[in-house]
Amino acid sequence: MAQGTVQVTHTGTSRWRRRTGEYASLAAALEAAAEGDVLTVAPGTYRENLVVQRSVTLRGPEGSPGSVRIAPLDGVPLTVRASAIVQDLHVEGQDSAAPALLVEDGAPELTDLRIVTRSASGIEVRGGARPTVRRCTVDNPAGIGIAVLDGGGGVFEECEVVSAGQAGVAVRAGGHPRLERCRIHHASGVGLSATGENSSLEAVGCEVYETRGSGVQITARATAHLTDCDVHRTTADGVTLDTDAVLTLADCRIHDIPENAVDLRSRSVLTLTRTTVRQFGRNGLSVWDPGTRVDANQCEIFDSTGDYPAVWVSDGATVVLDSCRVHDVPDALFVLDRGSRADVVDSDISQVRNTAVSVSDGATAQLDDCRIRDAATGAWFRDHGSGGTLNNCTVDATQTGVIVTKGADPTIERCTVDAPAEAGFYVSAGGRGTFQGCRVTGSGGYGFHVIDGCRTTLKKCRTERCARGGYEFADAGPDAGPGTGPVVEDCTSDESGLKQPTAHETAVETASRSTSVLGAIPGQRTAEREPPVTAPDPEKESRTSRAVLGELDGLVGLDSVKREVRSLIDMIEVGRRRQQAGLKAASVKRHLVFTGSPGTGKTTVARLYGEILASLGVLEKGHLVEVSRVDLVGEHIGSTAIRTQEAFDKARGGVLFIDEAYALSPEDSGRDFGKEAIDTLVKLMEDHRDAVVVIVAGYTAEMERFLSVNPGVASRFSRTITFSDYNPEELLRIVEQQAEEHEYRLAEGASEGLTKYFTAIPKGAAFGNGRTARQTFEAMVERHASRVAQVEEPSTDDLTLLYAEDLPELP
Repeated sequence: MAQGTVQVTHTGTSRWRRRTGEYASLAAALEAAAEGDVLTVAPGTYRENLVVQRSVTLRGPEGSPGSVRIAPLDGVPLTVRASAIVQDLHVEGQDSAAPALLVEDGAPELTDLRIVTRSASGIEVRGGARPTVRRCTVDNPAGIGIAVLDGGGGVFEECEVVSAGQAGVAVRAGGHPRLERCRIHHASGVGLSATGENSSLEAVGCEVYETRGSGVQITARATAHLTDCDVHRTTADGVTLDTDAVLTLADCRIHDIPENAVDLRSRSVLTLTRTTVRQFGRNGLSVWDPGTRVDANQCEIFDSTGDYPAVWVSDGATVVLDSCRVHDVPDALFVLDRGSRADVVDSDISQVRNTAVSVSDGATAQLDDCRIRDAATGAWFRDHGSGGTLNNCTVDATQTGVIVTKGADPTIERCTVDAPAEAGFYVSAGGRGTFQGCRVTGSGGYGFHVIDGCRTTLKKCRTERCARGGYEFADAGPDAGPGTGPVVEDCTSDESGLKQPTAHETAVETASRSTSVLGAIPGQRTAEREPPVTAPDPEKESRTSRAVLGELDGLVGLDSVKREVRSLIDMIEVGRRRQQAGLKAASVKRHLVFTGSPGTGKTTVARLYGEILASLGVLEKGHLVEVSRVDLVGEHIGSTAIRTQEAFDKARGGVLFIDEAYALSPEDSGRDFGKEAIDTLVKLMEDHRDAVVVIVAGYTAEMERFLSVNPGVASRFSRTITFSDYNPEELLRIVEQQAEEHEYRLAEGASEGLTKYFTAIPKGAAFGNGRTARQTFEAMVERHASRVAQVEEPSTDDLTLLYAEDLPELP
C-alpha cells in the first residue's frame, strides 16, 4: 500500500489558527495539530514512529477498519503521552526491545486498534498513564501481550490477546489495571501475571485459556481480584500464588486443567467465593507453607481427571472450607505436616473413590456439621500428633467410616456413621481417639472395631444393626503392657450383649444401671475376673525338630536351601540354650526372604520352618498362613490396613508367608495401596516381633527390587535364601517320588525318556519346576489310563507301569 495523506480538521473558531488541510506524513500532521483537533488518516502504510503529545483524535477512515497501518522498521510504532483518542488503526512493530504501542502519560482512549507485532510487548502502559482501551486485539507471538508497569493503570474493555510469546497480560512494579470482558489465550507463558509490591490486577468477566504457563500467576506481594472469570485449558497450573501474594476469586470457574487447578505457597492468601473448580489433573487446591491460607465459601470442587487429592494442605498451611461441596474425586482432603490445618464447616464431601479426609504427620483437621457420603474411607487420622475434631458430622455409605492409627488422637463428637461396609470406627496400631455421643447403624462389619489394645475412649456411643457386632475390642497380645485397651463409658447397642475387652485391656466401664448393653458391667474390671470359657482347639500332633528336619532333608534337591535353614536353626537353638544357661544370646532375626522361580519348594520349606520353630518353642503354633497381594490389598486405603491386620492375626504364633511379595510395590506404584499394606506389616512386625515369623517370596530379580525400594522392609529380614531351578535329574526324582506314593512304577526306558523330556522342555516364565514335574506325572497317569482302559483283563504290570510313550507332548 502506498504512503497516504493525512487530513487535519480544526474544530475551533479562531481564524488565526486555521490548520485544515492535507499533510504528507502523520508526523507533520501531529506537529501541526492543536488540542482537540481530529486527524483522519487516509488508508495506507506509514513507516513512521508516531508520538501523540496533545489531546487530539487520531483515527482511520470510517468504514475501512484496518486500512491504516503504522509499521516502522524499528523502534516504537506509536507512543501516546496525552489524553488523546486513537481509534481504527493497525499497528505493527518489529523491535524485540520495544513495545508496539506505548502509553506513557494521560488518560487516552484507545479504541478498535489491532496490534500485530513481534515486539517486546504489544501494548505497554507505564508511569502515570491511565488509558481506557476498548475492543483492541493484540497478536504478539514474540513477547508480552499487554504490559502494565511502573505505576501505570487504566481500564481494558472487551480486549483480546490472541497470542503472546510470553505472558498474555503482565503487571509489575506497581501497575494496577482493570480488565473487563477481556479474552487472553494462546500465550506461551502465563495468561495473567501480577508481581511485585503495590502491583495489582482486577479482572471482571474475563476468560483465560490455552496458555502454556499458568492461567493466572500472582507473586511477590502483588494482589489481584477476579470476578466472574473463566480459567481453563492451561498447560501448567490454573492459578498460581507465591510469596505473600493475595488473590480474591468470586463467581469464577477454573476447569480443564492438567495440573493443579490452584497452587499457592509462601504466605500467599486466597479467598474464593461461589467459585467452581473442576476437571483438574492433580490437586484442585494445593496449599503449602506456614502462613499460606485459603478461605473458600460456597465453592464446588469436583470431577478430578487425575489420581490426587482434591484439596492438599501441607507444610504448615491453612485451609477453611465453608458451605462447600467436594465430589467425584479420588481423595477429597489431605492435610499433612505439623502446623497444617483444615477447618471445614457445613460442607458436603461425596463420591470419593478413596479417602474423604486424611490427616497425617502431625496435622489437624476440624469438621463441623459436615456430610461425608459415598467414600471408601470417611476420615483417616493416620499417625502420631495428627488429630482434630469431627463434630456433628454424618458419614454415609462408606467402606469404613473413621480410621485412627499409629498414635493419632482425634476427638469425634456426636457423629453418625450409617451403612459402612466394613466398620463404623476402626482403631489400630497404637491409635487413640475419643469418641463421644457417636452412633453407628447398619454396619456390614463392626460398629466400633478397636484392636492392638489401643487406648481409645468411648463415651455415650450407640450401635444398631451391625452385622458382626456393635463393639469389638481385639486382644493386644502378650506384649501389651498395663494401661492398654479402650475406656468405655455409657455405651449402648441393640445387641443382646457386648463383646468385652480382653484381660490385656483396661476397659473402664461406668455405664448406668439401665437395660443397655453395658448395663451388665457394674464398674471397673479387675484382673481377677475369670476369662470366658471357650472350646479348646483340637490338639495337633507335634513333631520333634529332628523329625521335621528329616522331612526337609528328604526333599529333592535344594541343597543350599537346606544348609541355610539348618544354619539358621542351629543359631536359634544355641541361642535358646545359652539363655537357659543364663548367658547372653545373639539376636537372630527369624524373618526370611525366599527368592526363586515358582515350584521350587518355597511354600513347603516355609511350612517346615514354622514347624521346626514351634518344636523348639520359638513359636507357639508353627502353622503356615499363605497370602498374596489380593489377600492384603483392598480397593481403598482403609480396607487394606484391616486386611493386613487380619492376615497377621491369623498367623499369630506361626508363619505368615507372602507369595509374590514384590507385587505390593510395583515399579509404577504411584498411589498404589500396596504401600499401605507394607507400612502396616512393618509396624506389626515391630510391635509383635516374637509372635509371627514373616517370609516374603518371589522371583529373584523382582524381590531384589522390592527390598531396594523398601529399606524399612529390608531391615526386618535376617537373610535371603535362594531356591534354584531343578535340573532334569532332580525333576526325574520328583516324578519317581510321585509314582512311588501313588503305587506306580517306571518301565524300562521311561526314566531316560523323562530325563530327555525335562532337558528339552522350555525353561521360560511358564516353566513350573516341581509343579511341572507333578503335572508331567499326572499327564502320564491320564495317558496310561486311556491306554489300559482298552485292555479287557489288565495285569498288575499293566495297571502300574508307566512307559515313555505315556509322556505328554512338549509344550
